[in-house]
Amino acid sequence: MGNALAQYTTRSSWQRQRGMSFIGVCLLLVVLIFAGYVVVKSVPIVSEYLSVKRVLKQAATGTTVEEVRSIFTRQSNIDYLDEYDNPLQAQDLIVRKVNDVVVVELQYEREIPLFGPAFLVYKFDASSQ
Repeated sequence: MGNALAQYTTRSSWQRQRGMSFIGVCLLLVVLIFAGYVVVKSVPIVSEYLSVKRVLKQAATGTTVEEVRSIFTRQSNIDYLDEYDNPLQAQDLIVRKVNDVVVVELQYEREIPLFGPAFLVYKFDASSQ
């Protein structure tokens, strides 16, 4: 028995038990759950952004500012952009011409309440290009 104890104490550190402690696993789990929470809360905002990009490309087919805004309003109703919180309006569009091509831009922010006073803020700068 004394021989077994001597063998155990003389083993190098790489031969001893390896792995994470229970506290390490708990901390990793908390980080993963929080990251999953942020991802789940971000999905609608990213979906809205992709829809806005699609609508802006469609609106850029207009030739006048009024026509661009009309196309934007019609297409945003089709894509249900008015269903999101604080819907985007045609008046918010920035319409300009670059090399005789109509470019439609839109800048907006979205907030995700995380917990207590903490918010995650997304700032989008969408363009028809």
